[in-house]
Amino acid sequence: MNNTRPTLSLMDEDQIRQVHAFALQILSETGVRVDSPWAVDMLRRSGQAQVEERTVRFPAETVEWAIRSAPSRIAIFDRQGNPLFTLGNDRLRFGVGVTALYYQRPEDDGLEPFSRTHMQRMVRLVHHLPRYDAVSTLGILRDVPESAADLYASLDMLANTTKPLVLLVSEGANFDHVLDMFEHLCGRLAEKPFVIPYFNPVSPLVLNADTLDKMKATIQRGLPFILSSYSMAGATTPITPAGTLSLLLAELLAGLIISQMLKPGTPVLLGMLPVYFDMRTMVNFYDPQSMLLNLACAEMMAHYHLPHCGTSGSGTGWGPDLIAADTYWMNTLTSVLTKSALAPFVGDTLTSKAISPCTLVYIHEVIEQCLRFAEGFQLDEAQAVLDEIAKVGPGGSFLGVPSTRKNFRNGYYTSAVFPRFTMEKWQAEGQPSAQEVLRQKTIEWMQSAPAPEDSQALTQKGEAFIRRVVKAQ
Repeated sequence: MNNTRPTLSLMDEDQIRQVHAFALQILSETGVRVDSPWAVDMLRRSGQAQVEERTVRFPAETVEWAIRSAPSRIAIFDRQGNPLFTLGNDRLRFGVGVTALYYQRPEDDGLEPFSRTHMQRMVRLVHHLPRYDAVSTLGILRDVPESAADLYASLDMLANTTKPLVLLVSEGANFDHVLDMFEHLCGRLAEKPFVIPYFNPVSPLVLNADTLDKMKATIQRGLPFILSSYSMAGATTPITPAGTLSLLLAELLAGLIISQMLKPGTPVLLGMLPVYFDMRTMVNFYDPQSMLLNLACAEMMAHYHLPHCGTSGSGTGWGPDLIAADTYWMNTLTSVLTKSALAPFVGDTLTSKAISPCTLVYIHEVIEQCLRFAEGFQLDEAQAVLDEIAKVGPGGSFLGVPSTRKNFRNGYYTSAVFPRFTMEKWQAEGQPSAQEVLRQKTIEWMQSAPAPEDSQALTQKGEAFIRRVVKAQ
């Protein structure tokens, strides 16, 4: 068997070593600011870093130790304890989210403050779209008390899917409460992890106390986590791609060191969200070079033998439109051709302030086609069907040959959303636009997507837990 598989590479080995050297120079000379007293004390006592007040500098040997300490693969399960996939071991996995303030209606693209109903309906929809492997925190709830929003949002995610959860908790004080609630509902999380907390450093070169405290709590519970640097080139990182790449990589390696000092062998995914910042419009956005930086980060993680968490092209467009489509296509296609492990943030629009069900249904189509492209095809004598070609001969037809009869149902991509109309059929159907068809299919799927069988029981038990937490505060 001989499979052809397309690949995409950006840097050669010399360039990878050069980027690593740039990051080492930043860590050893400039250093990072560490805002958590316990972390500063741990680093000082370790003898593996130079600590001056809150500024910490790391020698190259400490960086290399941390890279060797962290595992190269992370096994992920569903909520029911079934093994699903291993990050770093196979193809890129996708998730939906992240922390939007508004829900964009599929009927007309209008905006509503994000609510529990929106969370529940969207999580159920994602649960029934097979190419989405995880659910990230889709939005910040606006219809519950702010102090309890993280708890209700996390509960609604847990109760409406069995897929793994990428967890973003806005209020640091609620982070332990959310994990306590999950363990109350599902048992010990570390045994078969389906929850992956997500954290950001603060660029440039700050490991803030909130991120470090959440990292420590996650590690103590035996969970994997994502550390991803969000940048705005020209504002929080250099405007040059090489400068942004080097600085963000230094941040990630500093976070990796702390994680391994807390517990050697802690599973970590590292990644970047390298957006640009337009000083004329005060808007952050993905540029084509953002995709290059995503590829570069994936190649650095492959060099380190660490799982990579990449971009999903999120935040662009004004809904499920052409603006969103071109960024998602570019991001998804380039990402599946690398060694990236997880891209968790699909579906948000309007600079990530809103999330659109139509967008996530459309991008599911994009992911389907990109994964099909990345699979390549089998090239051998059996697949070349030379005997059939010889029998059909010049001017013949392959409609009835064995290979066509065997493969015509799945031998090519067929959309679950967009029918293949002839011009006459399109006219007979009233000349619908593709966007109208997408809206109708999204609404249909949202209305028909049921909750898991245990959803109501989990919700009731979780709400009782939340009431106890709120009462105790």
